[in-house]
Amino acid sequence: MSRALTFYEFFAGGGMARLGLGAGWRCLFANDFDPVKAQTYRANFEDAADHFHQGDVWALSPADLPGAPDLAWASSPCQDFSLAGARAGLTGGRSSAFFGFWRLMEGLEREGRAPRAIVIENVSGLLTSHGGRDFEALCEALAALGYRFGALEIDAAGFLPQSRPRVFVIAARAAPPAGLAGPSGYHTRAVREAHGRLPEALQARWVWWALEAPPARNTDLATLLEPDAPWHPPAKTAALLDLMAPMHRARVEAARSRPDHAVGAVFRRMRIEHGQRVQRAEVRFDGLAGCLRTPRGGSSRQTLLIAGGGQVRSRLLTAREAARLMGLPDSYALPGGLHAGLHVAGDGVAVPVVRWLAAHILEPLLRAPAALAAE
Repeated sequence: MSRALTFYEFFAGGGMARLGLGAGWRCLFANDFDPVKAQTYRANFEDAADHFHQGDVWALSPADLPGAPDLAWASSPCQDFSLAGARAGLTGGRSSAFFGFWRLMEGLEREGRAPRAIVIENVSGLLTSHGGRDFEALCEALAALGYRFGALEIDAAGFLPQSRPRVFVIAARAAPPAGLAGPSGYHTRAVREAHGRLPEALQARWVWWALEAPPARNTDLATLLEPDAPWHPPAKTAALLDLMAPMHRARVEAARSRPDHAVGAVFRRMRIEHGQRVQRAEVRFDGLAGCLRTPRGGSSRQTLLIAGGGQVRSRLLTAREAARLMGLPDSYALPGGLHAGLHVAGDGVAVPVVRWLAAHILEPLLRAPAALAAE
């Protein structure tokens, strides 16, 4: 039996990357700054006391990180990923969370313990922020430590009934074995354009990771709903409908006239209309939830709309439903309270996407004969 692959999980949240990697992996170290997420991680992993560290990544040193991992996974905060404007963090001072992580990778490199592979997961805007300079800075950092790298843009909608596009930058010390490099539907236009903006020296280290799409999913939003969640009073539903522009209101009326029931997902957004900022409610009935977010107020919480048989009802998405939309099992212990549960679920990585990457790229890459011979 082959040994378990080892990993670090930075910005671990509730441990969703760990769950996606699965039983064939062993966590050597995990960290998160957020106390609610840290509590949730500890509640779900019995061995958390052995390896989980709650605190700022900038307070860590390589001495806090045990062993030489096969993989370092980093889902750094999306609002903090400004690399091009944060290079002072490499030499001192407070900078982005990513550079707090990267400082540790550089320290491990000096000690001969750098991970054989790194995955950096973030929002799709990473590819274009600051005109592509942030992404170029990331690639420069990876190249400076001897990594080859490439990016995939994966929407969790291929795996779960949630629209959640994310970028996964996969970096490896060794050249990919045959079959891991080639065409992929996840080489989106944004990925290709990001690659095209890189200097030739960085393009020379690029890997077009080959990743096929999963089988068609057999679930939609309606299949994940809890049956006994409380509904809004009719007046609140009416107020929500009043926030809809004509196109979205027409969608609701079409669903209301159906003999069966349609489940829609609603977000409230600010739109510019006739030069004025206007709050609008926007609905989709395509079987997908919108991208989950961390709840910073009522407008960021996703609302469900069920229409049919001449009626329309609405309610908030529950924390358990949000967890299901991230691929978490019902046995996963959520923190108490709607806000805390949505906070953990909405700021995580979709578990089945991690599993797909692990099965089709990370495990074949790290278990390849050439990679094992280099250990």
